[in-house]
Amino acid sequence: MLLSIVLPVYNEQEVLPALFQVLPAVLKKIDCDYELIFIDDGSRDATRSILNAAAEQDNRVKVLGFSRNFGQQAAITAGLDFANGDAVVVMDADLQDPPELLESMVEQFKQGFDVVSTQRIARDGESIFKKVTASAFYSFMQKAVDERLPPQCGDFRLFSRGAVQAIRKFREQHRFMRGLVAWLGLRETIIRFHRPARAAGETKYTPIKLVKLAWTAISSFSAMPLKACLYAGILLTAFGVSYSVYAVYAALFVPSTAPGWSSLVCFQLLFNGASLTAVGLVGDYVGRIYDESKQRPLYVLGDSVNIQASGCAHRVVWINPPDSHADQNSHLFRKPQLHRASGDTRPNSEERQPQERRAA
Repeated sequence: MLLSIVLPVYNEQEVLPALFQVLPAVLKKIDCDYELIFIDDGSRDATRSILNAAAEQDNRVKVLGFSRNFGQQAAITAGLDFANGDAVVVMDADLQDPPELLESMVEQFKQGFDVVSTQRIARDGESIFKKVTASAFYSFMQKAVDERLPPQCGDFRLFSRGAVQAIRKFREQHRFMRGLVAWLGLRETIIRFHRPARAAGETKYTPIKLVKLAWTAISSFSAMPLKACLYAGILLTAFGVSYSVYAVYAALFVPSTAPGWSSLVCFQLLFNGASLTAVGLVGDYVGRIYDESKQRPLYVLGDSVNIQASGCAHRVVWINPPDSHADQNSHLFRKPQLHRASGDTRPNSEERQPQERRAA
């Protein structure tokens, strides 16, 4: 059995030395071969140097380097694209996803589960705001978007080979991997654990990034915000009609009623704000459709270490590809040749040009 460990990293120079001490020691206890696939998501510190040094000492350590920062979800996708294992584990490099759980996850995989998820029953080193918002997010996603999405389950998961091949088929730009796994409906089991604090360094997920991830999750799997705007528009329209009826009644039957401008201003702001919000939501969804229609690659690889590119050529854009990858795809850069019918001895267009020049 080959076990692939996918580890997205971004400016993790402080924690990588501890990771390389703990992770190999845990993997030795598991009866399997393994490979460590690190995806450098455009780090600006010494992360890449540390990874390259580790890869030179052990060919089981593999490194994919993005040309820039494409985000964690794209990094996970790249790791799954290049993973060769019978089982693939996605985990963070900050040791908040305990490597000690890998043995239990592999045991569950051997029992026939396609996905082995881990559920956090406690969070150390996180603020109350982070805990409350995370609980609210999972509750909302489970009730309003997809009830199959388990609460408090992050990206720390084990996938079978079949599950990885299924996930590779999804090439959408705005990705939420947890939602994709739930949508597939694979046979899944959950292991609960106490999530420790980071071993070193600081989290790279700022509140703004968390809000963006939450909105991507909602908009990628549900049209509920658009429906909410529709319902709000209906209610506001009904309220406006009712107020218009009241205004006409007051003008005709209540002569002492003085017309006021403040109420008109408030209603104007209310209706205009609601209209702009609805238009903005529609525009965001249209923008996402536009992004998908361009069919750009999910990520661009600058270079790699100990990576075999066979089998991934159609999914990957390289800047400095490995030699094997360049050889395999050299036909993509050749000029197209015209097919000849059997017995046709006439020169094709490329062969005729030199002859015509010589004749001239």
